[in-house]
Amino acid sequence: MTADPRRSRTALSVNLNKVALVRNTRHLGIPSVTRAATLCLQAGAAGITVHPRPDERHIRRHDVFELAELMRDWPDREFNIEGNPFHNLMQMAREVRARGLPLHQLTFVPDSEGQFTSDHGWSFPEDADRLRPVVAEARALGVRVSLFMDAEPAQMAAARATGADRVELYTEPYAAAWHTPQRPVQLERFRAAGQAALDAGLGLNAGHDLNRENLTAFLRTVPGVQEVSIGHALMADALELGYTATVTDYLRCIGQAYG
Repeated sequence: MTADPRRSRTALSVNLNKVALVRNTRHLGIPSVTRAATLCLQAGAAGITVHPRPDERHIRRHDVFELAELMRDWPDREFNIEGNPFHNLMQMAREVRARGLPLHQLTFVPDSEGQFTSDHGWSFPEDADRLRPVVAEARALGVRVSLFMDAEPAQMAAARATGADRVELYTEPYAAAWHTPQRPVQLERFRAAGQAALDAGLGLNAGHDLNRENLTAFLRTVPGVQEVSIGHALMADALELGYTATVTDYLRCIGQAYG
């Protein structure tokens, strides 16, 4: 019997982009992206996420393949690559799979090439026709597909109709409202979007500006979140606490949501 996603514990996938960003400011190869991945996995992270943009401002092409090689040693963990499927993402996915390397999830994000950071999700019906073929290609490679989406309940059935397996809710509006009177409004918005995704038959991920302060409340409120992908805040914490202590504390925050 398949586990009910409403009852399973949320997985933590660590986004390593900022490790690569610091490394790229010099030519010394430090800090090491693969070393960071190893330490996070040893600390209990359920997966590793990267977002290799076309300009290679942080994660570079070689990082993707080195991390995929590393993930062979962690068969119970997941490798997730984010990006725009109409830029460089699908070619990398094809090559990773052609080499027989692990790749569990592709998260399709509608970024422009020079975009500072991800700041919006796909829109339907506008994006439906062009997404269907790349979703089908990814699934033919044996890879789960998650679509980066705004917290709009009415969009979830259309996202499912593309053939996608999951959606990742873009959580920056929730994080931005954390210290404002809009916090309960945003929590309810995300709860409704999460429920709509589940009702449409989608799995549910979340990410963007989640941190140790706001993560537990989010997971207590939004039903069935299977994975959170956290990079910027986690790496900022790791600068002070170290990778192991930071991952451990994020896992504590997740655990509190189920206490």
